[in-house]
Amino acid sequence: MAANDIAASSATPALARAASVPEDLRNHIERLKRERDAVILAHYYVAPEVQAVADYVGDSFYLAKLAKSLPQTTIVLAGVEFMGESAKLLNPEKTVLLPEPQADCPMAHMVEKAAVAAAREAYGDDLSVVCYVNSTVEIKSWSDVCVTSSNAVKIVSGLPQRHILFIPDRNLGRFVAEQCPDKHIILNPGFCPRHQDVSLEELLEAKAAHPAALVLAHPECTARVLAEADFIGSTAEIIDFAEASDAGEFIVVTVDGVAYELERRCARMGKRFHFTRTRPTCEGMESVTLAKVVSCLETASGAVEIARGEAAASAQRTLDRMLECAARV
Repeated sequence: MAANDIAASSATPALARAASVPEDLRNHIERLKRERDAVILAHYYVAPEVQAVADYVGDSFYLAKLAKSLPQTTIVLAGVEFMGESAKLLNPEKTVLLPEPQADCPMAHMVEKAAVAAAREAYGDDLSVVCYVNSTVEIKSWSDVCVTSSNAVKIVSGLPQRHILFIPDRNLGRFVAEQCPDKHIILNPGFCPRHQDVSLEELLEAKAAHPAALVLAHPECTARVLAEADFIGSTAEIIDFAEASDAGEFIVVTVDGVAYELERRCARMGKRFHFTRTRPTCEGMESVTLAKVVSCLETASGAVEIARGEAAASAQRTLDRMLECAARV
């Protein structure tokens, strides 16, 4: 089996890594959670062993909704910084801990305030600034509503404004524009380096090697890559599609941390998953290790602190509006 190919079976690398977590360590984590009244939320992109000890695993939208509904007073967010900030904004009264506070998303910073101001001046009340949740508190505070890759099309299509400044990701923004032809989508030059750098040549190489495989791609990829896809969707949508599909083979075009959930869901189906030769990896997500999760629980380190003020209040409103809009559409 080639290094970039994975068959959904008990012998696959991600499932094996998850199964390797010692029982005494799992028990230690459970004891720490009880002592701190804590719950562990993990993104699909973090290491398999971290996902294996999490109480809930999901994409950004799922984790954002969940964080607001859980009864625990402490949230351990196994993900990058903007995810911890979002959880804290939605739950200001709770303690939110990041196992690796330095885990960052480069795209989260790729917006200039002057671009937002210029669009507001040009289009006035007929403009909505739509902010991908992969963004800082400050950038959210400049915006009208947040979206994730799983709800962006639905939320944008339901907005009353015709003109939409979509920040920070140009690739997701372009994908939304294609699905919402009645809207005038203004793109920002930001991007996710992991998805932006997926090689079209390597994808075509993978398709040639696996001609029966369906290509499942994340909308943060470039237009040339998405043109080769059989299905385009968020991380959660990619997983759901693969699990429900009658196909037995897939080329997955998103960060390779998703392999664990794909393998876990399809373990008894004999499905095979392939990645491009240069596997898309996220340095920020990879830095969130199991040891750091344990240390975070033991010491309550990595607490997310957001200064109270208008920026925080505005950013919280954009997230609240996302949840409200998503519930309506």
